[in-house]
Amino acid sequence: MDEKSKILVVDDDEVVRRSHLRSLAGANCEVKAVWDGTEALRAMTEHPFDVVLLDLRMPGLDGMAVLRTIKEKWPESEVVIITGYPSIETAKEAVRLGAYDYLAKPVGPDAVIDAATGAVMRKKWALHTDRTNRNEGTASNAGSRRTTSNHAY
Repeated sequence: MDEKSKILVVDDDEVVRRSHLRSLAGANCEVKAVWDGTEALRAMTEHPFDVVLLDLRMPGLDGMAVLRTIKEKWPESEVVIITGYPSIETAKEAVRLGAYDYLAKPVGPDAVIDAATGAVMRKKWALHTDRTNRNEGTASNAGSRRTTSNHAY
């Protein structure tokens, strides 16, 4: 990852949180970990993260509710679901709600880094494309303006 990306780890299992923190520590990113959905949304409100690594089954707000809220309030943030209870139904729902990726636990350090890096790249590409489209829209509008002169020839 080029510049310091901000990654939020959300999992109620302390061992998983520490493992993800350790995996991402050497990946040139700022990482914060919280243990439930409520804390995740509070952290996003304080400072939106580029990528959220999100467990599905947690006490209180479940991962799908957190995913839905993140994509509504911070659509530019990418979310990677990492669950110990994978199913086709939850995978489809997560993708429908805008998750970047869906991984089944156990997840090794390389897979965590790869998923986070891919999500960061997708976010950067989306922001670049959005800026390019806005600039081209402005340029094409400016270029298509015609000025007429009242000069008689």
